[in-house]
Amino acid sequence: MAFRPLNWLFGLFSLDIGIDLGTANTLVNVRGKGIVINEPSWVVLDKKTRRPEKIGLQAKEMVGRTPATHIAIRPLRDGVISEYDVTKDLIGYFLSKAHQQTLVPLPRPRVVIGIPSGATEVEKNAVYDASKESGARETYLIEEPMAAALGAGMPVTEVVGSMVVDIGGGTSEVAIISMSGVVVSRSLRVAGDELDQDIITYIRNKYNLLIGERMAEQVKMTVGSSYPLPSEKTMRVRGRNLVTGLPEELEISSVEVREAVSSSVQVIIDTIKDALDEAPPEIVADLMENGICLAGGGALLLGLKERLTDELNLRVWVAEDPLTCVARGAGMVLDDLERYSKLLVDIDN
Repeated sequence: MAFRPLNWLFGLFSLDIGIDLGTANTLVNVRGKGIVINEPSWVVLDKKTRRPEKIGLQAKEMVGRTPATHIAIRPLRDGVISEYDVTKDLIGYFLSKAHQQTLVPLPRPRVVIGIPSGATEVEKNAVYDASKESGARETYLIEEPMAAALGAGMPVTEVVGSMVVDIGGGTSEVAIISMSGVVVSRSLRVAGDELDQDIITYIRNKYNLLIGERMAEQVKMTVGSSYPLPSEKTMRVRGRNLVTGLPEELEISSVEVREAVSSSVQVIIDTIKDALDEAPPEIVADLMENGICLAGGGALLLGLKERLTDELNLRVWVAEDPLTCVARGAGMVLDDLERYSKLLVDIDN
């Protein structure tokens, strides 16, 4: 009984934080302040000690440029933890940085973290444990498509069918939602990273030019498309010629990039079709009225909305600021935890 006033005071001054712990980027949403951090999920380690030297934006700047004594890694692959200790350091870094940007005197926050809908129990527990060990007072997990739908303003708690396609860096999440629950879901490990690899492979096979991941990502963001554009684009790419071993620069068009990523885009489309095929007729009727929401960084791929509209015979729309949907949705859960408690994932702890 003596500790209750202290606990109440502790809860009053602690932070409420929603985290989109992504393969490519991590976003942190602080209650009352919005998105305060949006940084790459990269960590540079000392090879001998395995201690992190740089995290986030500074670490990504070093990708492909590290000396032999260091290595740059992403501790999350396909949306889940592949390096537990490094992920713990990553979460701790972002929690500490979020705390520094507020006037809250006590650093131990309540945290909601988005996870892929296809995550195993082991993977869920790894995220939960990493968050707790990083200093979180309370940790809740929410499936990324549910958080994305909430952040996009969809009526996830109402008696109406909603569909969201969240295309991130490591995973693409497809979910049909109604009454705070998932009716049909699909999670596939084909997303932004796979598109980058498609571009690298295409340029290597066609031009004998080896480019890096950062250059491939830049190509995807600048001239990548999945549907013919009103005016096709081009850009210059730089890499190493595999025949001569010398640096080389060439021009690549959006038509070529579209060809490079076509197979991966088709896999995502086929997965959406599979989910629609399982949906009850009444929900399909709702989707014909409300359309399908695109969220995540992949939603920004030029022409994707038009391609899906043609293939699915449904209206497809892109959420406002699709990159931040999951983080905003995770933050909304803490705004009204009682109302959205049914959206959270059960953890065996």
